Amino acid sequence: MDSLSQIVLGAAVAAAIAPAGHRRAALLAGAALGTLPDLDVLVINPLTDDPVERMTWHRSLSHSLVVLPIIGALLWAWFKRCGGRVAQAPMRWFWAMQLALVTHPLLDAFTVYGTQLWWPLRPPPAMWSSVFIIDPLYTIWLLAACIAAWWLRERRGAQRLLVAGLVLSTAYLGFSLLAKTSVERAADASLARIGLADAPRFSVPMPFNTLLWRVVAMTPKGFVEGERSIVADRGPMRFRHYASDVDAMHAVRDLPVVKRLAWFNRGFMKAEVRDGALVLSDLRMGSEPDYTFRFVVAERVDGGWRAIEPRPIEWPWNASRRLASMWHRIWNEPSAR
Repeated sequence: MDSLSQIVLGAAVAAAIAPAGHRRAALLAGAALGTLPDLDVLVINPLTDDPVERMTWHRSLSHSLVVLPIIGALLWAWFKRCGGRVAQAPMRWFWAMQLALVTHPLLDAFTVYGTQLWWPLRPPPAMWSSVFIIDPLYTIWLLAACIAAWWLRERRGAQRLLVAGLVLSTAYLGFSLLAKTSVERAADASLARIGLADAPRFSVPMPFNTLLWRVVAMTPKGFVEGERSIVADRGPMRFRHYASDVDAMHAVRDLPVVKRLAWFNRGFMKAEVRDGALVLSDLRMGSEPDYTFRFVVAERVDGGWRAIEPRPIEWPWNASRRLASMWHRIWNEPSAR
């Protein structure tokens, strides 16, 4: 999730657990701890120029449910030894610090990017993909609760508002999972009608909301893509077919960079050849033809493919046009053709 969401989640969790007299300090400490896992980029980026390594190392060690409790315990022990507030209420501060840390990767796992919750083990990264990376309806409750708690300080109302903010934001995550289930039920039925009942697929909400969803399923020649509004749509889903250069993808499948991408994004990739270069696009983030992550990974040589240093590429994206059409699509079901 975006940095603001992680800051206010960490702050709200810590302040709800710490003693009332420590509330402002807990808000600041929780905000810092909620930010800490994403500071891995400060270590990763100087170590490598490889864009694929930067993408796939992010949300690994610093987001691990194996590692973070150890970091939390060490930080707690150090602050307890230093005295001050942590020493005054050690157990409440222990859980405030632990939960401010571990809720960060758990929230990230609700997005589609991929969070390596069990690093150094190597299952595919968790991508529950029920909320977009920025969703105001998740963040607003926590932000309001943290602001109110800062000004109310030790008053009882501050604790109630913090709990209310956490309950409402968590309920919103629950709603996103219910919406996802509804979308996937409709997608399963429609994909079965076109012979793709067993096709690998994923669903993900469109930007800034959980009302309009995008579903992608892989096919032998490429993939299909469709949208579903839980507000407006009632009929079967309609999917558009898109081609991918599956022969080129097959030819480079054993390249280390391709294997790492396939592990990270579970094979949800599109391959295309542009000016003699093979471009792999991560289908999970964006929509046809615009994707957030695209990498040139090989070049054509003597009828085959030769690995090159991966490089990212960007293609134009008309955000204002896309967002306007998305808003319209939320409230309107396309007419049948």
